[in-house]
This record gives sequence, structure tokens and C-alpha cells, in this order.
Amino acid sequence: MSTYVNRLGADTPLIGESPEGTAVAVWSLDTTLDVVGGHRIEEALPLLDTGEQERAGRLLRAGDRHRYLASHVGLRVLLGGYLGLAPQEVVLVREDCPCCDGPHGRPAVAGGAVQFSLSHSEDLAYLAFAAVPVGVDVEAVPSAAAVADVLNTLHPAETAELSALPAQERAGALARLWSRKEAYFKGTGTGLALGLAEPYVGSGPTPSPVPGWHLTDLPAPAPYAAALALRT
Repeated sequence: MSTYVNRLGADTPLIGESPEGTAVAVWSLDTTLDVVGGHRIEEALPLLDTGEQERAGRLLRAGDRHRYLASHVGLRVLLGGYLGLAPQEVVLVREDCPCCDGPHGRPAVAGGAVQFSLSHSEDLAYLAFAAVPVGVDVEAVPSAAAVADVLNTLHPAETAELSALPAQERAGALARLWSRKEAYFKGTGTGLALGLAEPYVGSGPTPSPVPGWHLTDLPAPAPYAAALALRT
């Protein structure tokens, strides 16, 4: 399945109908923008709930805080469009964790009318919306040191694949693999609680099949990789 990536910019977006069935809508966002979806980021705090405002306040670096606010304003603009609500009227909750049943599982909309996933890396955010559980991830190509740090925590076959590549190709292959794995973890809500070894997703040109999920790479600008996981 080839998935088109819409671009959310400064203007109010034309959003369309909420996805149904196995349809999915994916958006990208430059999180350095001063205006997102018609809203100035420096005036955005009233659009967010208390939890989002507190998390933004804990970010000490101005750039990190701006990127966080931009991505969450974008999320609320798009969710509000799909739900027919103003951005500040969207109520976000946490599902129960599938590992321990604690209240820190996947972020969700109260009532579950639309499923969503948000990921950001450096200056880029990806957002996905569907009628079924969905995960999206975008990753900047890591450093050689980061590749070495995680190489032996992956599935043994993935470690072998990356180790067999020329050194200059490993970082790009890991970004591709990592985005696939993170998209799956975001979709299931487990996060990294169960480690990085499973499932095997592969580092080749296309993801390895994962039972119960459709996993696909997404178009992404250099130097990023992105992927989507949709429950089937």
C-alpha cells in the first residue's frame, strides 16, 4: 500500500472526512514554523490541555518547546477537523497499557472516534489518523555512535543484516528499520517496554510482514526515514 503524505503548513488545512475502514491519512509538519494550521505558536498555549501545557513548560530549551508546541497544535488542528471540533475542544486521554494495565498506554481521543499517532524527530513531525489502531514514526538518520549503541539490542537477524553492510550504509538502514519498529510499538501501545528485538521488521527495501499489522515505509525527506503501522 502506497500512502500519500499530506503537508500541514501555516494555513488552515483542507482536511476532508475522517478515515474509515482501512483508510489512513498521514500528514507531515515542519515544527519550526511560527504559524501552524492558522494558529501562531507563540499564542498557542490556550489551545492545549493542562498536561500538554505542563510538558511544554518543562522543556528548558526554546527550540524544543517550540517544536513540541507546533506538533501538538498541528495534532489538535487535524483532530479537530476530523471530529468537527475546535482544536481546544479535543479531549485527549491515555489508553490502558497493554503490558501492565496502567493508564499510560497509547494516547487517544476520548470516545475513540478516530485513532491517531504523532511522532517528531528534530524539525519534522509526522501525524497519522485512522479508524483502527495506527502508529507512525519518523527518524533522523543516526550517528555512527548511535548505530553502535543499539546494534546488539535488535533482532539477531537485523543485527546481522546491519553488520553485513558497509559502514557508510548502516545509519540509513538503521533509520529505516527503527522507524518501522517504532511505528509498530506506537500502534500497539507497548513502547519499548518489551525491548527492541521483536518483532523482526528487517532493514531491506521493504518491511518484513508482521502478523496482524500492515507495515509500510513512508516518503520522507533526506536525512529522515518514516514508517506506518496499521492494525489489520
